[in-house]
Amino acid sequence: MSRRNKLFKFAEILTYPNVFENPDFHNPHLLGLNGEPVEMKGKWDEAFFKNGNPIILELACGRGEYSFALGKSFPNKNFIGVDIKGARIYQGATKVLDAALTNVAFLRTKIELIDHFFEAGEISEIWITFPDPFLRDSKANKRLTSQRFLKLYKHILKPDGLIHLKTDDPKLYDFTLEVLNEDSTIEVLYNDDDIYSKPLPEEALEIKTYYEIKHLAIGRTIKYVKFKFKQ
Repeated sequence: MSRRNKLFKFAEILTYPNVFENPDFHNPHLLGLNGEPVEMKGKWDEAFFKNGNPIILELACGRGEYSFALGKSFPNKNFIGVDIKGARIYQGATKVLDAALTNVAFLRTKIELIDHFFEAGEISEIWITFPDPFLRDSKANKRLTSQRFLKLYKHILKPDGLIHLKTDDPKLYDFTLEVLNEDSTIEVLYNDDDIYSKPLPEEALEIKTYYEIKHLAIGRTIKYVKFKFKQ
């Protein structure tokens, strides 16, 4: 993608009412429509969604395909796609606006900063869909199911809030199960290393992204883990 095209998308999403940005990762604050400062922590339901429906995060949402599809499939739930790449978010946010979906928003920030933008117990579920597996062992703490991130999720989730991981990477899948099984505060509710070989346990798993379809076409299996923190 050319620099000029990226700059266009960065400028364009400033005019999008469904995108919130944290432009300076050293200073966790948000800008909303037309670059105006906004305070959303603890206020997403009243300030954006205008209802009390459950709020679900999709972390590392990329182009927002999953967030968009979730919003269409579950109109009585609210969804926020989180990613660091504004040019990617632009694509999902544009589709959401074109479809007139009012239950999907996007947040551009580092995932390690999410506790700055969500109040304790504000989130009902978290989806982690095909994140970067960070295959080198030296980068294990960057994996979105490492203890570093699990502590953040626990803070913002409601009691009994669910976390879902969907991945095609066997190393990330095995790593996740190892981390979860070593943590006595976590209960693994379901795991499968080939979800499409049997009836799906979650309706949302029927959604397939562009790259997931490509992975399936070359014979890769899709893995899934669902877990929660014990109360």
